[in-house]
Amino acid sequence: MAGRSEDDDLWIRRFHPSPDGAVPLVCFPHAGGSASAYFAFSEALSPTVEVLAVQYPGRQDRRWEAPGRTVAELADAVTDALADRPGRPVALFGHSMGGAIAFEVARRLEARDRAPVALFVSGRRAPSAPSRHREAVGAEPPTDEEIMAELKRLGGTDAAVLADAALMRMLLPVVRADYRVAGSYRGEPGAAVGCPLTVLVGDRDPETTIEEAGAWRVHTTGEFGMRVCPGGHFFVEANRSEVIDVIADALLPVGGA
Repeated sequence: MAGRSEDDDLWIRRFHPSPDGAVPLVCFPHAGGSASAYFAFSEALSPTVEVLAVQYPGRQDRRWEAPGRTVAELADAVTDALADRPGRPVALFGHSMGGAIAFEVARRLEARDRAPVALFVSGRRAPSAPSRHREAVGAEPPTDEEIMAELKRLGGTDAAVLADAALMRMLLPVVRADYRVAGSYRGEPGAAVGCPLTVLVGDRDPETTIEEAGAWRVHTTGEFGMRVCPGGHFFVEANRSEVIDVIADALLPVGGA
């Protein structure tokens, strides 16, 4: 797709460039995650759907930058990178913290008359559901040991990474900052999008109950759907083909395939 900007290069990673007719799917990583988390999605959905993976500051090739401070700050920056892109409207997918950011980007794009064709939120409670993160109520930030324990509890982080002391010294400040971003998020009362919204959740997710996921229904005036998958917070990894099928089924008609 032509017309790349400096913001595009900074915030967006494209692993498998697709023809101009492909539906762009912008993917937002979880707390501590990076754009590379969506390489497998990109490989599976190409060439009909072109995955554009968001790279937050503070990790990988942006590791020298300070991490984001709020969902609103990150959503503003990604919206700026997307709003002036030429070509067709995008779809959005976000997991965990990425789900909150994707929702806020969808709202901002709609305000700029660039409404997304679809929004997928995975492993994230609805904005109207109360937070259970202690950062949200002003308590002391978690220690390194507590963050390590949380990463082990949730899964999704390779055991070899957790065992690498040097790597964890680089990763922990980013995870701590992202936890603060995710835990402090409060959706505006009555906030909603107009595009179709699909919510995915694991049936044993300790971070998002099925009821909290279902509460997303009031946050769209468009069509709403929900898929419950077996697994915990990172059910996406164990059910990747099912999740990809959900995305493909929704976007293939949009692409005219």
